[in-house]
Amino acid sequence: MANVITISALNAYVKSLLDRDPVLTDIALQGEVANFVNHRKSGHFYFSLRDERASVKAVMFSRDARRLAFTPEDGMHVLVRCRVSLFERDGTFQVYVEDMFPDGIGSAQMAFEQLKRRLAGEGLFLAEHKKPLPPCPGYVGVVTSRTGAALQDIMNVLGRRWPLARLLLAPANVQGQHASREVAQAIRSLDADGRADVIIVARGGGSREDLWVFNSEEIARAAYACRTPLISAVGHEIDYTILDFVADERAPTPSAAAELAVPDREEYLRKIYSLRQNIHKNMQMHWQLCYNKVVLAKSSGAMPAAARSIAQKQAALGHAAGLLRQSLGRLLAQKGGRLAHAAQLAQSLAPYKVLARGYAILQDGDGQVLAAEELFAGRQIRLALRDRTAECSINRITIRKEQTP
Repeated sequence: MANVITISALNAYVKSLLDRDPVLTDIALQGEVANFVNHRKSGHFYFSLRDERASVKAVMFSRDARRLAFTPEDGMHVLVRCRVSLFERDGTFQVYVEDMFPDGIGSAQMAFEQLKRRLAGEGLFLAEHKKPLPPCPGYVGVVTSRTGAALQDIMNVLGRRWPLARLLLAPANVQGQHASREVAQAIRSLDADGRADVIIVARGGGSREDLWVFNSEEIARAAYACRTPLISAVGHEIDYTILDFVADERAPTPSAAAELAVPDREEYLRKIYSLRQNIHKNMQMHWQLCYNKVVLAKSSGAMPAAARSIAQKQAALGHAAGLLRQSLGRLLAQKGGRLAHAAQLAQSLAPYKVLARGYAILQDGDGQVLAAEELFAGRQIRLALRDRTAECSINRITIRKEQTP
């Protein structure tokens, strides 16, 4: 007789079989969305994927659903990456979706319009958020593939139009599963670096499917948060992506983006030449005007009168200078006399003049002058005379009383 097991054991065993199968841990499925439910509280997506003959239940957890640039709808054809397992409680065979992409032009366009409406409602496309491009950038940041033609086109245009600009490359894949994350990170990296005066996000032409990367919400939000002016240059003139609406400027091609980013040196040289010609012309006109005034003054007799006036003013100035010199001499002589008198008075009061008359100065051992009140019997003192000193000891102090007249 067969072994008897519980339903829980059965479901756990089948789940373990599915989870251990390497084929079922990471597969891609193509199908149509049906019975779609967006669980508002948890953020999980519940739906079915079906084709012409079968369907399978699917769930996409909120952590993965939040990364989608669109909201799935019934009837939308999608391509999903998922794993296959069993929900043990209900014994439900289902797929767990980790990533989802619109499949087909209709579904892709529907997803594009959804994201465009949502981001426009948040204000990401408003003109007041657009930053002006710098007139003469020193550094141009570029986000593109290191090996793509877009990079070479940009370098050629920069070298031709404005060789002074230096290029800062933040390489990123512009197609593939992780391209949107790499492009967004490259934008943030260049912006945080701070050297770039303008950033170009570029990719050459391709199909609408190839350009779908640039409809990523992650790229759109990175471009919107970027403090550096940003130019979108994705695809060709007829192709528009979400990035084109968010960017500060949109260029139809990478080459056109480079032309927007930097000025044309030939145009600057023409402007400089024109300014130089105008300056030279104005100087010639000014000189000619001055010359005409001189000729007119000579012919009108104004020059001799002007010469006489200058001579008179020179004579008056010479007379005033003579008076000033005389007054200054008298003032200096008066001040000099006063200074000599003060010097004589100071000399007569000098201590060494007093010593020359036979007086002495009382000092302590360090040479400090002593007052009478500082003297006491037994103290060692020094007498400073005119030409010598004497070491002395005080034997007795006698204080003389003042005699009344």
